[in-house]
Amino acid sequence: MKPENEHVEVHEIRGFVSDTVAGAFREAYAISRGTKCKQFLFSCSRNPPEEEIVPVSVFEDAVQRIEKKLGLEGQPRVLIFHEKEGRRHAHCVWSRIDAESMTAINLAHTKRKLMDISRELYIEHGWKMPNGMIDPALRNPLNFDRKEWFQAKRTGQDPRQIKALFQQCWASSDSGKAFKQALEQRGYYLARGDRRAVVAVDIHGEVYAVARWANVKTKEVVARMGDMAALPSVEDAQTHAASLKRQKLQSFARTATEDFAQAANAVEAKRLAMVERHRTDRKALQTSQDERWTQEAIERGARFRKGIRGLWDRVTGKNGKLRDQNAQETAAAAERDAKEKQALIERQLEERQSLQREILAARRVHTYEITKIYRELSPAQKFGMEAKPEDDAQRKRQRHQLRL
Repeated sequence: MKPENEHVEVHEIRGFVSDTVAGAFREAYAISRGTKCKQFLFSCSRNPPEEEIVPVSVFEDAVQRIEKKLGLEGQPRVLIFHEKEGRRHAHCVWSRIDAESMTAINLAHTKRKLMDISRELYIEHGWKMPNGMIDPALRNPLNFDRKEWFQAKRTGQDPRQIKALFQQCWASSDSGKAFKQALEQRGYYLARGDRRAVVAVDIHGEVYAVARWANVKTKEVVARMGDMAALPSVEDAQTHAASLKRQKLQSFARTATEDFAQAANAVEAKRLAMVERHRTDRKALQTSQDERWTQEAIERGARFRKGIRGLWDRVTGKNGKLRDQNAQETAAAAERDAKEKQALIERQLEERQSLQREILAARRVHTYEITKIYRELSPAQKFGMEAKPEDDAQRKRQRHQLRL
């Protein structure tokens, strides 16, 4: 059993000599050897909405509809239930080989037919239909458009505040070194621009003409800076600023992930304890039902008298009445046991779904935090890739606009 499967139950093995899943599949394979069919099995899973608790009868009804729709009625099959994350699923596997004609049953348009059945079930049970069932175009989870993926995040700062910042740094410094330090304390890094101009680069990669934003003449900036060759190029300054930004955001991402991991470990411990308790309860119920079934069978068997009295009961018809009574009581007992088991499963599923909501809430918080962090990074910064030529052209246009 896979670790994520918290409960697995073989509900039915029909039409096979073997009473195990592996044995049934070996039988299906052996029969298929008498044909040219390579895909001798057909499997289908039924996954109700995650918030719904569905009884066994609904799953069985769905399987019957599938058989009828696909022409698999009467074919040998295996039906298995499994539960994980508070949801119960059914998996059914049929043999496609008709043993009498030794031919494979043709399965045409299965996807469309299964979708039709799914729509019917959603409508009949009043379940909220997924968007993917209503509009095929909505099935793709990658529904972000190109603009959302590639549009660069702008700073969003008020130009008047930026201008005031440059003017204050200029006024408070008496040398190029002091001016450089004052700007760096505010997230701006000096660089060599075109035509001997001095520019500043912010952590978002935006380029600012210092003379324009400080409201001084270019020759005054050059004079204060002194050796222009000591300044990095715009590209180097942008790389440095991007690296600092990336390091800071990565530290945010690490702390967010650590907080999530700590919370996830606590929830996982609760989940494992719950699963173990649920398994113990199911095993206890099965043991109790088995013991009660055996005792009731003994009591029903004791109703039949032996010897001459038993012979007399058969002659008078009392024996037949007792058999009918026992058969009715046996059927009622089976139905009672099934209801008890379903009630226990439903209680456990409700408890597990409550925990699953807690798990999903923690995941949503973590996803939201990580998304906020990484949206601050451009694709090139995120993956360490070099910018494309068209990105360079766009950056030059932005620098030109900022200098105007």
